[in-house]
Amino acid sequence: MSRIIKKPDELLAIMEAQAIGDACFTHILDYIRPGMSEKQVAEEINRTLLALGAEKIAFETICVSGENGDQPHGVPSDRIIRNWDLVTMDFGAVVRGYCGDMTRTIGIGDLSDEMRQAYKLVLDAQEAGLAACKAGIRCADVDRVCRDMIAEAGFGEYFVHGTGHGVGREVHEAPTLNAKSDEILKAYMPVTVEPGIYVPGRYGIRIEDLAIITDFGIINATKSRKDLIIV
Repeated sequence: MSRIIKKPDELLAIMEAQAIGDACFTHILDYIRPGMSEKQVAEEINRTLLALGAEKIAFETICVSGENGDQPHGVPSDRIIRNWDLVTMDFGAVVRGYCGDMTRTIGIGDLSDEMRQAYKLVLDAQEAGLAACKAGIRCADVDRVCRDMIAEAGFGEYFVHGTGHGVGREVHEAPTLNAKSDEILKAYMPVTVEPGIYVPGRYGIRIEDLAIITDFGIINATKSRKDLIIV
């Protein structure tokens, strides 16, 4: 495992890996269509990451749709992506041994008002979590910012994992951003902020950026758009 506080060359590798992820997501927005399977989209993500220069993929790519989206770490299946589905994709490239990590959820065709409301809630919580991050802040406090917003809107029981984690040579490293963490954020820690809502048997939503902690806030290495995208 790499050190928790990264050196400049390590941060550069992580940012390059994240840039590959951003470029991959742009491609997938043009690629994904109703009638494709989750596995087909996941395979295209992997192919694209490697074609863009990744040494390898950082972890097993996630692409889950519809009711399969209720599993935060769901495995791509033969399920066919359909209109009215939310599709969650979680993936990362490796550059010079360092990982990227990002998640985006998009809509297919059209979505219900509840899905749109839930998406906006996750996005608002994620942006608030990012805004809360800076050196000297407790990881548990960042988690609380996201969790309280989701709970106050009535979706608290559906946010079933921690808010984020460190990233380096492994995609999951210290620190851990969850309610039980007593760790303190320090400058030059790369961390994810990724709240989610997972409604059993119906849908899931997660938005994840990889950000570098500084004394003044963050440098967000993830540039992909986060507004609700419908394809």
